[in-house]
Amino acid sequence: MSNTTKTTTAKGQKYDGFTEEERDAMKERAKELKSVRRGAKADTESEVLAKIAEMSESDRVIAERLHALIKATAPTLTPKLWYGMPAYARDGKMICFFQAAAKFKARYATLGFSDAANLDEGTMWPASYALTEITADVEARIGALLRQALS
Repeated sequence: MSNTTKTTTAKGQKYDGFTEEERDAMKERAKELKSVRRGAKADTESEVLAKIAEMSESDRVIAERLHALIKATAPTLTPKLWYGMPAYARDGKMICFFQAAAKFKARYATLGFSDAANLDEGTMWPASYALTEITADVEARIGALLRQALS
């Protein structure tokens, strides 16, 4: 009997576990953690900007505007990489992160918030937002979410 688990999905496709994109993200996270353990004093913002520069044009445009908006609205957040994607932390705890659409072959990019973000409203609230473009209205909404997340 093999130790490899293979199942068939509802569409008849074979499922071998994590996708290549998910495995790549986990490898990126492992590198990030090793760097922290070694005490590397990296310029985390330049790492984030370099990662943004590598993105496809549509993702890069959104990520650049989002980065600028977060820096202006929440200057206390520290940019850093998280699973190889731009993220922003306070006191070492991740508050929000960007996920490029192309990285996971998704229809849209996302802006996500961790449980350290103070976005609680009742018993259910959104923790991730689809982004296809950043307009003035979207910037205003993100700004409000950031202020709430940090309150």
